[in-house]
Amino acid sequence: MVQNNIDLILNVAAKVGWALFAIYAITFFLVAVRKSGWAPAVIRLFSFRVLLPLMLALGIQLLSMAIVFVLPQQVGVIVSVISPGGVRPQPVRAGLHWIIPFLEQDIMYPISWQTYTMSSTPGEGVRLTDDSIRSRTSDGQEVSLDCSIIFRLDQDQAVTVHVDWQERYAEDFVRPVVRAIVRRQVSQFTAREVNSSARTDLEAALDRILAQEFNDKGLVLDQFLLRDIAFTPEYSDAVESKQVALEGQAQTEYEAQQMRNLATGRADAIEIEANAKAAALDVIGVALSENRDLITYEYVQKLSPNIKVMLVPSSSPLILSLPDMGITDELTATESISGTMPITTTVTTP
Repeated sequence: MVQNNIDLILNVAAKVGWALFAIYAITFFLVAVRKSGWAPAVIRLFSFRVLLPLMLALGIQLLSMAIVFVLPQQVGVIVSVISPGGVRPQPVRAGLHWIIPFLEQDIMYPISWQTYTMSSTPGEGVRLTDDSIRSRTSDGQEVSLDCSIIFRLDQDQAVTVHVDWQERYAEDFVRPVVRAIVRRQVSQFTAREVNSSARTDLEAALDRILAQEFNDKGLVLDQFLLRDIAFTPEYSDAVESKQVALEGQAQTEYEAQQMRNLATGRADAIEIEANAKAAALDVIGVALSENRDLITYEYVQKLSPNIKVMLVPSSSPLILSLPDMGITDELTATESISGTMPITTTVTTP
């Protein structure tokens, strides 16, 4: 923008100077013709009064041609008639510079980062059509790769780039070199590797090789970005089917493991319950060994609550049903089960 403004101001000043000079010279000539005739008027055109404005206009024009302002994001190459090889050996960097009008010409190159994209999506890359890189893997599978290259011109080698490529370096160097090297590197990997973690290795190898190639030609590579890898529909369907099968197998294994876990849990619960019962039986056994009357007590506790019974000494082997004995009255009996405490039980006939 600054360079355009300076060039615009100098060009406008030069044009205005030439316009004013033309008006002045024509007016001066017409006045001279009216006063002295044609011949004297022509001679007066070479007088100081005419040559001075001419020199001023010419000076403004030469000044506009001699001043070169290079922007910070640019580097200039000076094509020179008087220099060996037709070009100044050193580029001009950002700032104000002078060149020799008519004998030298400035050509500007950007040194800011540029991105060259090759994509299968129309309009996404530099070209409007499908511009992806098609290649074959080591096992014969066809793949399409979308990539972007971020690079810039090395300002120290701007003269070399100008001599070798001029402004065609992106289309005539970057594009064909990237496509060729990508195809060559992809052919060293299988389709499975390209579609797995080995993709990182492929990208790193391409970045390293391209950086060296660019450096040899006066360019600086910042990043090589492997944006997308697409396979043929047949291969994609096969991979998808395999993935679905693997996921189904994993689900089956998971469900089987869940069933094994449940079975193990039930077995552990049964074992714990059995251990608890065994421990309880041990405690009961100890208690019974200490007091054998507990057997009769436990037997009575297990009977139905709707049955009313009479406790008898442990020496009596049977408990008789009262209706069978013809007893209709309520009986009250007191019997000592143990030698310590009598128990009184009331039995009522139904």
